[in-house]
Amino acid sequence: MDDQELQAIEANVRLAVEQLGPLSDVDFGLNEESVEWVEGFIERRRCRPDFDPEGVDGLVGVLGSFLGACLVAATGGGWRRTGDGWGVLLPDGSTAFPFVKVRKQLRDGVESGESIASFYRVAVHFIAAGRLRENPAAGD
Repeated sequence: MDDQELQAIEANVRLAVEQLGPLSDVDFGLNEESVEWVEGFIERRRCRPDFDPEGVDGLVGVLGSFLGACLVAATGGGWRRTGDGWGVLLPDGSTAFPFVKVRKQLRDGVESGESIASFYRVAVHFIAAGRLRENPAAGD
């Protein structure tokens, strides 16, 4: 089952790049600039009068797959299934859950602090890089 689910994630990533890339004004791919563009895309969707935050499972699947693939590309991590669902295992051993974050932004928006771009930056530049670990020398 995991292989089929991973293939579905990869298909979602391809779909996101194929469909969103031409709409964007950035060099769209598995990079931070594209994550920032997708964050704006989510916010623009949320503003539409026909937006239903309960009917977003397909969008969560595609955009969560894309966000996770961006994390994998930036950190060298990998997809892993946990009891909480699919996440990205980061080099420091922690797991980031891109599907959960996309759903939260779709439901609550950046004005409530749910930003996939911030999630990406913290995961890549701080957690995966080991910069959030306590400095052992600080206790001396």
